Amino acid sequence: MVRYPRDMIGYGATPPAAAWPDGARIAVQIVLNYEEGGENCVLHGDPASEAFLSEITGAQPWAGQRHWNMETIYEYGARAGFWRLHRMLKDVPVTVYGVATALARCPEQVAAMKSAGWEIASHGLKWVEHKDMPEAEERAAIDEAIRLHTEVVGERPRGWYTGRCSMDTVRLAAETGAFDYVADSYADDLPYWIRVGERDQLIVPYTLDVNDMRFAIQAGFTNGDQFEAYIRDSFDQLYAEGQAGAPKMLSIGLHCRLAGRPGRAAALKRALDYMASFDGVWFATRLQIAEHWTAQHPPVRRLRPSELDREAYVAEFGGVFEHSPWIAEAAHGLEQGPAHDSAQGVHAALTRVFRSATEDQRLGVLTAHPDLAGKLAQAKRLTVESTAEQASAGLDALTDDERAAFTELNDAYTAKFGFPFIIAVRDNTKATIMEAFRRRIANDRDAEFAEACRQVERIAELRLQEKLGA
Repeated sequence: MVRYPRDMIGYGATPPAAAWPDGARIAVQIVLNYEEGGENCVLHGDPASEAFLSEITGAQPWAGQRHWNMETIYEYGARAGFWRLHRMLKDVPVTVYGVATALARCPEQVAAMKSAGWEIASHGLKWVEHKDMPEAEERAAIDEAIRLHTEVVGERPRGWYTGRCSMDTVRLAAETGAFDYVADSYADDLPYWIRVGERDQLIVPYTLDVNDMRFAIQAGFTNGDQFEAYIRDSFDQLYAEGQAGAPKMLSIGLHCRLAGRPGRAAALKRALDYMASFDGVWFATRLQIAEHWTAQHPPVRRLRPSELDREAYVAEFGGVFEHSPWIAEAAHGLEQGPAHDSAQGVHAALTRVFRSATEDQRLGVLTAHPDLAGKLAQAKRLTVESTAEQASAGLDALTDDERAAFTELNDAYTAKFGFPFIIAVRDNTKATIMEAFRRRIANDRDAEFAEACRQVERIAELRLQEKLGA
């Protein structure tokens, strides 16, 4: 594999300014998962009972049988938990992740969601694993989820979250073109764009940590205080980042059968009251966040080096190391991915090749560089990059005395080391270049060879920043 598909860099050290409405320091987004009536059950045509996210420790599917305890736990979510959370949250913007078949079985709850003005996004056709579904079957399930959701709710879902997804899910959901956002990601604290074919799809990431599901797993919460404390700590950290000028999004995941239990609901209420006591908090649905992000940060098509074929890659980056296209040719064959689609990323690939090269190969790169303010410069035969670099330090406008001094130093340096004096002139002035020249000529060859290689790498980095942006 020479093209690594995972994005391990994202926004990096400088995430975009979220610019939340009214200068909010944080966006708080509450999700209520509505799965009750859509879980695995032989009544639903499934081969076994549900075994996921319940009060039953170590639950296992019962093949071919109904599971009374499991079914009644899920029923609690529809019969009692939903209504407790609805009373608590009916005046708060909430996104419902609604399993289409569950919504169809619970019309009163759907009516209550709509009366509260909540967004009802799609949580798939059924609350089942997608990981082993053939692609055609999963595509059909997504299409049927959209159809049934529209029929039951009265409008198409504009957001999608599967949860128990496959490696194909996000692509298949994006390919429908139906969704303002897809939420099957836990990769960031901000929305981000991905490209699926020729389509740009917005991802509004979800959470598995600020999530009441941790009451139903072994390494999770055991009492409401832990849930409340974790919500508050998450809020405090992100709020502080927002005060420092980098606002983020806090997602909180709830389930009717989990957070709807009295002891957990009480903790949730305390956490909600705490967050509401702060200024600059934007409680929003995921659709509101998606619409805001699309308006403020629309997708931008840019050069993606990791997607270039070999010929195009060399055409773009073959001159970054002076007259040494072989470096770009070799770099193209390294494993690269989205993390290499930046100046730093391309630089990392190119320098790996340069550093792994033989000493003779690296010497060839050094000798490919022109003398500073030398005969090639005077004859205007430098590369475009070298011409601009030398001009940036005023080396194209030397006095006769300065030119004579450079010529004398160039001759002495080359005679001693066998390669020209190399320095990243964009980091320097005419005076500091001259000072470095006189200082470095006293080095031994090994030390100066290493320093010249470092300077070559720095020149390459500056060229890539100019080409791709810092």
